[in-house]
Amino acid sequence: MAGNTVTRAQLSEAVYQEVGLSRNESAELVESVLDEIVNNLVKGETVKISSFGSFQVRSKGGRVGRNPKTGDEVPILPRRVLIFRASHVLKDRINRMLSSKAAE
Repeated sequence: MAGNTVTRAQLSEAVYQEVGLSRNESAELVESVLDEIVNNLVKGETVKISSFGSFQVRSKGGRVGRNPKTGDEVPILPRRVLIFRASHVLKDRINRMLSSKAAE
């Protein structure tokens, strides 16, 4: 998977090559997994993927902010934000890759 962004098509192609499902079945599998993650997050549930990390929705209260250009006060409405916390396994793997590249 080359490039800076991994797309659904690239994930589907990886499933196709690794698992051996048809391209259509691979695309459907990727879509169903992503839909399941999204549906659980919409319900407010935490989604944990072993050795990868966890996704959680957090509610942020309303507050008053400032426009940095004009200094005017601007109300910021309450909202829900998505938080991702990487697992220690993922962090260790990333750091190992970075340290091995630095050693080259």
